[in-house]
Amino acid sequence: MVALDAISVRYVAHAFDHDVATSGDVGYGRAAAAALGVEEERVFKTLLARTDRDFVVAIVPVDTTVSLKALATALGVKRCEMARPEDAQRVTGYVVGGISPFGQKKLLATVIDESSELFDTIFVSGGRRGLDLEIAPADLVAALGAHSAPIAQGRER
Repeated sequence: MVALDAISVRYVAHAFDHDVATSGDVGYGRAAAAALGVEEERVFKTLLARTDRDFVVAIVPVDTTVSLKALATALGVKRCEMARPEDAQRVTGYVVGGISPFGQKKLLATVIDESSELFDTIFVSGGRRGLDLEIAPADLVAALGAHSAPIAQGRER
């Protein structure tokens, strides 16, 4: 929130009980959608992947997974692989389940799934479990210097 306030980006913070479900049940993002009472398609998870050069951020709806092939294509690299949880925590400074796209230790290349553009606002982690930020997708892209691409796959039901 400090990072967004510093650049005058509007958002609404939503706190919720993250103990509604554990990560082993439905996942933090899907639990957040249920606790917030919003469609899973509007709640996005922040994932960390690695290219042969650096770590990158992928932001996709919580009821999908990231296509590593599509992410690599969007970034113009040969391949991507998911970062290990301990690397994600070390690189971002956030705990898994609460990784925010904002205020990370280092601004990383970021790709947001194009489905975000279907909504006036979406929800992303506010930097801890139990806190999501509601933000306009265009503001998310602008604040992160990100770009949008079709990187989500396989809606889970």
